Amino acid sequence: MAYNGAAFATHQSEQDMTQDELKDAVAAAALDEIRPLLGRQVVIGVGTGSTANRFIDRLATLRGDFRGAVASSEASAERLRSHGIDVFELNETGTVPVYVDGADEVNAHLQMIKGGGAALTREKVVAACAERFVCIADASKLVERLGDFPLPVEVIPMARSYVARELVKLGADPVYRQGVVTDNGNQILDCYEFMIDDPVAMEARLNAIVGVVTNGLFAARGADVLLLGTDQGVERRTPQ
Repeated sequence: MAYNGAAFATHQSEQDMTQDELKDAVAAAALDEIRPLLGRQVVIGVGTGSTANRFIDRLATLRGDFRGAVASSEASAERLRSHGIDVFELNETGTVPVYVDGADEVNAHLQMIKGGGAALTREKVVAACAERFVCIADASKLVERLGDFPLPVEVIPMARSYVARELVKLGADPVYRQGVVTDNGNQILDCYEFMIDDPVAMEARLNAIVGVVTNGLFAARGADVLLLGTDQGVERRTPQ
């Protein structure tokens, strides 16, 4: 069904909407999605990436309606502060009523691959502490089977080669993301040629490898709501 929130006006022309326009549309729809949850003492969770950035920019218009935000990356924290939004540590808040973030891939069960921006560990921690996870994405991110997007795995530096060998045993083609250091001081292996039939089981299997901090499968804790930008408007989906 199409999302008909007051803050969202369908932007269509005779041509298809651009990906940037779709991202803007879901960012606007997300404001309506979270508005009933806001309050003077409310701290919300905010994700990382280009779609999340658009949400942050729009969130600034409501900054007087909530206390502040927990950010899943230093980049998002800086962007929030630039809009005058107070940023809190998750250890201070304990839980958040809602977490809004994008996805690199998402399926009908609202299981995702995330981590293209190397923020997967903090994203996963904030998601785990959120009562509600709202995923915002354009239609190109919706897939039947996860894995076309290379799956990121965050590893401690000394374990990178060992973890890569273990990933090969699982059928992946791991590639070291050169020059990238996560906010946690770790490194990223991107798993190519790695289609995933059982995301929940694979998430647990990868996390069991010694030296893995976490992986980019968000399956055990997927999204509760997907706001999907399409040429016909923003669709609001729940897990199938």
